[in-house]
Amino acid sequence: MSSYLYAATRTPFGRFGGALAGVRPDDLAATALTGVLAKAPGLEPAALDEVFWGNANGAGEDNRNVGRMAVLLAGLPTSVPATTVNRLCGSSLDAAIMASRAVETGDAALVVAGGVESMTRAPWVLPKPARGFPAGDATAVSTTLGWRLVNPRMPEEWTISLGEANEQLQERFAIERERQDAFAARSHELAAKAWTEGFYDDLVTPVEGVDLARDESIREGTTTDTLAGLKTAFRPGGTITAGNASPLNDGAAALLIGSAGAASTLGLDPIARIAGRGVHALDPQDFGFAPVEAANAALRRAGIAWSDVSAVEINEAFAVQSLACVDAWCIDGEIVNAKGGAIAIGHPLGASGARILGTLAKRLTESGDRWGVAAICIGVGQALAVVLENTRTSEAAAR
Repeated sequence: MSSYLYAATRTPFGRFGGALAGVRPDDLAATALTGVLAKAPGLEPAALDEVFWGNANGAGEDNRNVGRMAVLLAGLPTSVPATTVNRLCGSSLDAAIMASRAVETGDAALVVAGGVESMTRAPWVLPKPARGFPAGDATAVSTTLGWRLVNPRMPEEWTISLGEANEQLQERFAIERERQDAFAARSHELAAKAWTEGFYDDLVTPVEGVDLARDESIREGTTTDTLAGLKTAFRPGGTITAGNASPLNDGAAALLIGSAGAASTLGLDPIARIAGRGVHALDPQDFGFAPVEAANAALRRAGIAWSDVSAVEINEAFAVQSLACVDAWCIDGEIVNAKGGAIAIGHPLGASGARILGTLAKRLTESGDRWGVAAICIGVGQALAVVLENTRTSEAAAR
């Protein structure tokens, strides 16, 4: 049995402290969930078998199973179950993978997968003291991004910052600052162009009460010259800056995944088949390079090769890690993130995997190409990838 993607949507992504700062993550999640179900107006919500929802932090308003909170806040029947998945940046892609497996094993016929993150509203936390009334000071720790409350048994090289890890990757592959800045400028240029041309119009659900028409981090007119003037963020004399890395963001994304038989329930034809899945893990500090083997594994399981692939969506956590992966795959960089990437659009951790999968499906529909790959790196040394097949093209090929 195969699993299919029927619909995708997301909120516009807000910048840290920006237009979505006043919106709770569970409300963002409910917005995306409502938005994807609106694409199947004839669907009775009680027909949903499950909701799989991604979230990386879960330390604040997104606690207590934010997937279930989204179901309730969206007004779905209380009979619709939900679980929350945490694989850090890969959480919503993992949710989509779990949804596809549930369909393919026959455990479900119709599932929503997605994810949410409010990096603005992620709280500070205090470690709980071993006993009451400690004499010393306590330090509040931000849960927005990266390591916190590190176990001292962890080797130091595993717990370096995400930026330092990618400076090490830059040294390993000699990907110079100028090339990273050019990749980042391209991300802004293509994202702005895609919005202007209407590519995202039917992929984005507005957030009620918020004046945000498109992704807030896009900087139209960004050039390599402007990026070259930015200071490095992690090392004196390094290469990574705020301009060639993804920003901190708020947002949510959702996908409607089902069996072939779900088409009659939804009144929709599928837009893509989930043809292959891959996961890979390596040393934590090398996380940025992990998508290489995750995507290779997904391709093997789909029974195709890189020469068959016409569209790639890789989450741009950092320009350097994206370039390292593209180089390792030996593919044409022009097929990568042709509608902009996370450096411009943003990277609300738990929502990014669903965003890239929905974008990939729309790109295949628009171009008529058959095969695409979505891949995402994950902190602490992991990555996920999914291969999509354009169902309309595959049906035409079969005929």
